[in-house]
Amino acid sequence: MSSPSVQRRSDYTPPAFYVDAVSLDIVLADHATRVSAVLQVRRTTPNTAHMTLHGHPSVVLEGVTLNGTPWHDFEHTDDRLLIRNCPDTFELVITTTISPADNTAFEGLYKSAGAFCTQCEAEGFRRIVFYPDRPDVLARFTTRITAPKKEYPLLLSNGNRVKEEDLGGGVHRVTWVDPVPKPSYLFALVAGDFDCLRDYFVTASGKEVALELYVDRGMLHRAHHAMESLKHAMRWDETRFSLEYDLGIYMIVAVDFFNMGAMENKGLNIFNAKYVLADRETATDQDFMNIEAVIGHEYFHNWTGNRITCRDWFELSLKEGLTVFRDQEFSADRGSRAVHRIKNVRMIRSHQFREDAGPMAHPIRPEEVIEMSNFYTVTIYEKGAEVIRMIHTLLGENRFQEGMQTYVRRHDGHAVTCEDFIAAMEAGSGEDLTQFRRWYSQAGTPEVRASYEWDRAQKTLRLTLCQKTPPTADKSPKKPLHIPVNTALFSKTGERIPLVRAQTRQNEVLSLQQATQTWVFEEVDTAPVVSLFRGFSAPVRLIHPLETEDLHVLILHEEDDFSRWDAWQMLLKKEIVAMVSAMQGGKTVQVPPSVCEIAAALVEDQSLDPAFVAEMLTLPAESELAGWFDTVPVEAIHHVRQALRDGVAHGCASVFSARYAALHQDSFEMTTAAMAQRSLRNTLLGYLALVPSGSDQVAQHFAMATSMTDSIGALEAAIFGGCSCRDRLLEEFAHRWSKDGLVMDKWFSLQAVAPAMDTLKRVKELMNHPTFDHTNPNRVRSLIGAFTARNHRCFHAEDGTGYRFLREQIELLNSRNPQVASQLIDPLLQFARYDLPRRTCMVEQLHTLRAMPDISSDIYEKVHKALKSSADS
Repeated sequence: MSSPSVQRRSDYTPPAFYVDAVSLDIVLADHATRVSAVLQVRRTTPNTAHMTLHGHPSVVLEGVTLNGTPWHDFEHTDDRLLIRNCPDTFELVITTTISPADNTAFEGLYKSAGAFCTQCEAEGFRRIVFYPDRPDVLARFTTRITAPKKEYPLLLSNGNRVKEEDLGGGVHRVTWVDPVPKPSYLFALVAGDFDCLRDYFVTASGKEVALELYVDRGMLHRAHHAMESLKHAMRWDETRFSLEYDLGIYMIVAVDFFNMGAMENKGLNIFNAKYVLADRETATDQDFMNIEAVIGHEYFHNWTGNRITCRDWFELSLKEGLTVFRDQEFSADRGSRAVHRIKNVRMIRSHQFREDAGPMAHPIRPEEVIEMSNFYTVTIYEKGAEVIRMIHTLLGENRFQEGMQTYVRRHDGHAVTCEDFIAAMEAGSGEDLTQFRRWYSQAGTPEVRASYEWDRAQKTLRLTLCQKTPPTADKSPKKPLHIPVNTALFSKTGERIPLVRAQTRQNEVLSLQQATQTWVFEEVDTAPVVSLFRGFSAPVRLIHPLETEDLHVLILHEEDDFSRWDAWQMLLKKEIVAMVSAMQGGKTVQVPPSVCEIAAALVEDQSLDPAFVAEMLTLPAESELAGWFDTVPVEAIHHVRQALRDGVAHGCASVFSARYAALHQDSFEMTTAAMAQRSLRNTLLGYLALVPSGSDQVAQHFAMATSMTDSIGALEAAIFGGCSCRDRLLEEFAHRWSKDGLVMDKWFSLQAVAPAMDTLKRVKELMNHPTFDHTNPNRVRSLIGAFTARNHRCFHAEDGTGYRFLREQIELLNSRNPQVASQLIDPLLQFARYDLPRRTCMVEQLHTLRAMPDISSDIYEKVHKALKSSADS
């Protein structure tokens, strides 16, 4: 194929024609859905005679009418419709035919599991009808849907339902009017037969909003948590951000075939069923938390994404980074702030840092792209959220909220840019964020090196921080960033030392703005322990010369729980790197006694949040450990991590066993405290599975389980503990849940991440399991995605079987569902830091993929950039 064209941010031009209103008439049929779009258009750029509309090869153009007259002065290609010689204002009617049943890409309008459904972000609407499919064209939509009533009793779209008609012959029609202008990517349609959970919410101003949550028949009992989560999100947004819902109805539809997690379509959210359906028997505590977070995320988009949207897709982080920050704050306010923060940082360090170091590195506001779907990255979302969080850290809650209110007042109803957001923050807070803007345009993970000198006689501490951003694949120049450094000092016995400069107590947040910067603190009477980037105040790699005893001080005495966990991570890093070095040198690997002592002390401390202790006991994943080495020692990492788990398990067995027994719950409760206790109990079980009699304890845990959390905890312990009961428990679980795809996803994933060397053989066998469906993105991600992304040792097997397996799966998915194929390919792109045999094999797979005659643009872009980085290195 010819190389797809590159799109650049600098090429942006405003729309030459604007659509003020569009009326859609959609007559549904499996293979011949007829779509008529009536557009009210006005020229916005003088001397522009021709209007461009976007399309797709799957869309059949049936006719064009302009101001009531058939129009033939147009040029039609596979993905464009150019209307020539347009008047200043006109009515344009486009009629198309599409085949939703043949749409396996699940973009645009598609049919799956007996229902019609849409996914239009980023460029799916053009798969329905020719239209200016760009986010800066905001129109009022009226949608009329016609379909057989028996098969599709529910016909849903954006806005308010204004008319229902029985057309006779078993056919009905429903008309929806959305009074709020929106871009085409927010259009939604669902037609099918669902159960509906109804509720209502009274806004702060007293308006009653109807809440409707649609799920597959028979699943209503698993929708209540999602409904409660929605109400919590609506109230939280009013309380924390003073943002109130605007329409009279809010609908959510859960579908099983969906490429993404959820979609914030105005008034009609469409969700992957895994982020809606939950009860204690089928969903883990983490599932419940994920549902609340995703429900919140999509609802929060109503203001930060829908009412204020992005000008173009290069500005995607404007809505996604801000909304991820908002959903993180929502989750933190609803549960344990420290635990949620730890989980957020795990994601950044294990995934986003790796993306920054690889061939797909890009800033949160990229400069160029081939396939817009590839913008949906951990950099745009999670690092984008960290950038918003840094603004919040620099401004403080009150000034940040003033900036938010300025942003809403200025830009409600408009498509804007990241620059508009920063300008609003400056105007609302009075803060100069000129240098801070570099975070939007500069790729890479900054490294901050700390050094300090304590003067006993002068009682001063001289702290020096040096920042440097390593080169990235885009070869862009790196300039000093504005980095907030949340800082604290402690004595060697754990007492807090105030930050004093020029005889004045200082704010705890230092602003690192130069390549090298020094602060001198006074009244430091004793040798201090310096705690930097508390709360992970910036997404950087910290190089900090803390001695082991200083790390112990922070682990035991830091007031910020995140920083306690981070000090523990630093200590583990020191020990793991030393153990890997010893193993590579042929020496016996020994677990330092101090690690076991600290682990035991944490478990015995009843004052600590059990969920926090569980996070402290969770070792970094092998994929995260890989980032600690210039050349990844795959096998050594695996064996050292396993030795560390074994050492802690045996060294702390009595303490762990006692706390495990004390955490037993006589009855199931869905409270934050009960969830925290289950988290720690299941974490302890994972260690106890490694000691003698562990298999019996795991089997008993499984038999006594009163929730999916405990069932999965037992299965995980059995698999990673190599327990003799493993196969029996897996068989019992599958026998009970084989008809429930979402539950079986957990079963598939656990087996896919097992570190045994025959795991790939097992994965291939599971692909023939009756519950596995290669056309369902959830099934594909739960088995194939889990193996390739989360089973570091087996995917990176030295014989290259893991690499070839992933290449084969991408070849199969390339034409069927290129978005899912693109989601899977990322582990193959990280070849640069592996040894020569592995690197060579990964590159070979990429060359094979690039040679596919029908390679999708989603795959082409990633393969092309990866191979280019290989050639440049």
